Amino acid sequence: MTTDSRMVALGFGKFARADRIFALERIAGEERGDGRRTRVWIDGVADPLIASRTEVTILRDMGQESAAAAPVLDEAMDLAARLAAAAEEGRVDLSDLGRRARRLLATTTSSS
Repeated sequence: MTTDSRMVALGFGKFARADRIFALERIAGEERGDGRRTRVWIDGVADPLIASRTEVTILRDMGQESAAAAPVLDEAMDLAARLAAAAEEGRVDLSDLGRRARRLLATTTSSS
């Protein structure tokens, strides 16, 4: 990935230089959630950092828009997973759900 040396937010106060990030891996399944979205490998750091932001968002911040081909689908899947988990636990934040759904719909219609 060719990038400049700007800082990229990984979430929860974690930052990395964009030019030092060499791999991103989406966390899936039961490992995902509670601020665990993406493993980020950084040059010079032995173990990957856990980011609370999606790999698509991190790629965009790194200036790699073309590598982030399916952000709407990723966002929709994340929204559906969070809603299903919250419904099972009997706690659904309709305000947050509505805000995320409106943002997702706006993204979908504006890119057409």
